[in-house]
Amino acid sequence: MNPADVRILIVDDEPDLRELYTLSLVHEGWQIDVAETVAQAREQLARRRYALMLTDMRLPDGEGLELLRWLEAQPDRFEKSIVITAYGSAGNAVAALKAGAFDYLSKPVDLAALRRTVHAALAAVDVEVQAPTSSALQRMVGESGVMRALKQTLQRVARSMAPVLIQGESGTGKELAAKAVHECSARASGPFVPVNCSAIPEQLLEAEFFGYRKGAFTGAMSDHAGFFAAAQGGTLFLDEIGELPLAMQAKLLRAVQERRVRPVGETAEIAVDVRLVSATHRHLERMVEQGQFRQDLFYRLNVIAVTLPPLRDRLDDLPVLVEALLGDIRRDNARPGLRLSPAALEHLRQHRFSGNVRELENLLHRAAALAAQDLIGPEDIELQGSGARAAEVLTSATALPITTILPDTTAPSMPRPADPPVTPIVAQRAPEPQPPQSPQPPMARFEAQSPLPPDLGAYLDQVERSILCEALRRTRFNRTAAAQLLGLNLRQIRYRMERLDVRDPAEAPPDDPL
Repeated sequence: MNPADVRILIVDDEPDLRELYTLSLVHEGWQIDVAETVAQAREQLARRRYALMLTDMRLPDGEGLELLRWLEAQPDRFEKSIVITAYGSAGNAVAALKAGAFDYLSKPVDLAALRRTVHAALAAVDVEVQAPTSSALQRMVGESGVMRALKQTLQRVARSMAPVLIQGESGTGKELAAKAVHECSARASGPFVPVNCSAIPEQLLEAEFFGYRKGAFTGAMSDHAGFFAAAQGGTLFLDEIGELPLAMQAKLLRAVQERRVRPVGETAEIAVDVRLVSATHRHLERMVEQGQFRQDLFYRLNVIAVTLPPLRDRLDDLPVLVEALLGDIRRDNARPGLRLSPAALEHLRQHRFSGNVRELENLLHRAAALAAQDLIGPEDIELQGSGARAAEVLTSATALPITTILPDTTAPSMPRPADPPVTPIVAQRAPEPQPPQSPQPPMARFEAQSPLPPDLGAYLDQVERSILCEALRRTRFNRTAAAQLLGLNLRQIRYRMERLDVRDPAEAPPDDPL
């Protein structure tokens, strides 16, 4: 958008602040009109259209929210709105976002933050005009009425900076929905940072979310940015938000309210500019009632709520979902002729899919692995569990326990392991009549035998990679069987294979050991 074509309306009853905002925005080349009251602003809005309205919450003859509601009620008005609220007035900020504001700023207004927010709002106007495509939205397969409505909702909520809470059962595609919101927003060119809140140890939460400084604690050998800083200018996706402990919820609330974080070991706060999208399969309102989730944080996150439908409520989408998932399986397993018989599809329709799309994906992978031919019949689809035939695939794989591999921590670097010696983790029982003897904890044994690793992250990655390679070898690189062996789903094992650079020998170059 050409700056000379941008006209902004500033509504504030304090002359000094009007002039301050005007001078800051005029410097960007935009045209500015001003109003002191709700009535004057209504007159200005009636005379012309604006790209953006910047309004104070409190005005002599009413509230800035009245102007937002009036604009929202006009089907042919598309002005973006930014609301200025008093410091710490969380309720006003949430009310503004729910009334349709693109974003809000707290007093005293930081002028650099003001210009950034206005630029973001104007960029959102450009995005809407250009009707962006989203690969995540395209991957949300389904043309049933409920899915069409969901896609439209995601595109609408992407227009603002308001926090979004995505709710739905496990396996419904909450991360994909969050990615669609990001890709349809003005922040699409910024980073999308997904965080699984349930996978981070409680003692590391603050350091991982807000970062830390070198020397802040034992093992902090260098500065670490944290999730908020990594998502600067983009979207921070907090999956399984309901798993955060109450102490961390309080710290997250402050970061969301003030848009500032303080890294561990730092005395000054750092401004952050992120769009927050959260997701959970749990009933947060019930958790609030039971004292398990902070009410103030819930209201902050639940400005815009999006609920994903379970698969059993959109079985009309089952044929296209099956075809899309089988397409991935064909590519992964080099089986271009793989297909599902009509009888098998009807067999699937009778299932409730408590695990939703993720369960459907696992069922199809298992059926493809067990089917004697490329045509998958109902006899190949075991809806009540892995069944006897799947157990046969895993019999040889589970004959021995998966072992933990302890790399040599005295080595200067940690290259990819070949086939190092392994130590089975098995429980030992002392002879009678002595009571059973518990096995020595792995970490205690490690401390007794070897020095600590110089790089814990690399060490743990190496251990995880070794276990993953062992599981894949035992199952002859059948990803579905290996996932079952390790208690993972197919998406999780694919992610680990990609992150740890584990490849099927049949797909790797001849000189690649794995």
